[in-house]
Amino acid sequence: MHSFNAVFIQLLILLAISISVIAVAKKINLSYSIALVIVGLLLGISHIPFLDEAEAFITQSHVFQAIIISLFLPILLGDATLKMPFSQLREQTKPVLALAFGGTLLSFLIIALMGYYLLQLPLTVAFTFAALMSATDPISVISIFKSLGVPKRIVTIIEGESLLNDGIAVVLFQISSVYLLTYMEMGWEGLGRGVLLFFQFGLGGAAIGGILGFLFSQLIRLYDDYPLEIAFSMLLFFGSYFIAEHFHVSGVIAVVMAGMIFGNYGARIGMSEKTEMNINSFWDVITLVANSLIFLMIGLEIKYISFHDKWLVVAAAILIVLIGRTVALYASVAGLKTLPASWKALLNWGGLKGSLSLALALSLPPSFEGRDDVLVLTFSVVLFSLLIQGLTIKPLVLKLRLNETASDAKSSDFN
Repeated sequence: MHSFNAVFIQLLILLAISISVIAVAKKINLSYSIALVIVGLLLGISHIPFLDEAEAFITQSHVFQAIIISLFLPILLGDATLKMPFSQLREQTKPVLALAFGGTLLSFLIIALMGYYLLQLPLTVAFTFAALMSATDPISVISIFKSLGVPKRIVTIIEGESLLNDGIAVVLFQISSVYLLTYMEMGWEGLGRGVLLFFQFGLGGAAIGGILGFLFSQLIRLYDDYPLEIAFSMLLFFGSYFIAEHFHVSGVIAVVMAGMIFGNYGARIGMSEKTEMNINSFWDVITLVANSLIFLMIGLEIKYISFHDKWLVVAAAILIVLIGRTVALYASVAGLKTLPASWKALLNWGGLKGSLSLALALSLPPSFEGRDDVLVLTFSVVLFSLLIQGLTIKPLVLKLRLNETASDAKSSDFN
């Protein structure tokens, strides 16, 4: 009991550190997720005796994975979908679907094949790593975009892509890490089973999320009581996730579907303005706390990952991921003539990797061959992505002159 109390107090200290970092970052106009990763790295490479227990506790693979995947993921996805106006998403249907489906699958295949042939990674490791690199994490990018006044359409595209491709990436990860070799040995029949499993995961998750989103939307019509309706939203997000996972379909896709229906249809038929404002405020706070711990935890992980003699492979992996993203993005939106070149450049560089990729990598069982390689490569790409790409997004926006309101008007013909 004493040790639990000690860990709990240290976790509160870490939370206090992360909230303080966010407060400072907001004052100096730096993306707080990037600031947290930097502070986490500094804490990870330095020895602070009174934080040892907390660091050891949260950086154990199963704890990190349980906290991020089971607790924070439904929160982050639920919050993002709750606030995503369906009307905006519908306007950007073509680029969002092109990037989320075509772009994600294409980058997955490019990174997997290059990892296998160029980095000489075992087949399962190459495909598992590629699946992890197919998920984008727009948290740090979105905050920079909004502070600079980037056109709302770009923000919608990058948010919409991320919401959908998280679900697809998780499904690809499960297939690659668990079923890949079995299916490959079966030849064409295995390929068919793999495709079937992919649709089963995705459509099953969408069905569960859709049904629960509709039921909870009907439920809030009976009440005008915002604390109760906030509690319903929590039940919906966690319920969708765990019910879907219980039936071996995608919990991520279930939460996205449930959140979209609840935040649009449910808000329209069952939420007063006061309720909507309070629900959004509640999830803003919860998301801030979740993100503050996630990005600090990413930095802290460095202590437990060995980079010995792997620098060349790490550099090559970063390059492969950048090539995969670029080729996949430009190929998937090639048919959309109305998407300006400057937008494509920003969407390409803004496809950051983040907490989901790392949490999934840590969820691999110790028995998974090549687990350490997947961890090193994933961690390195996530760090490069958050620090190098994250810190250069602002100069890129200014160089492309996408921070001007005029650019929104100029591109008003975009559909």
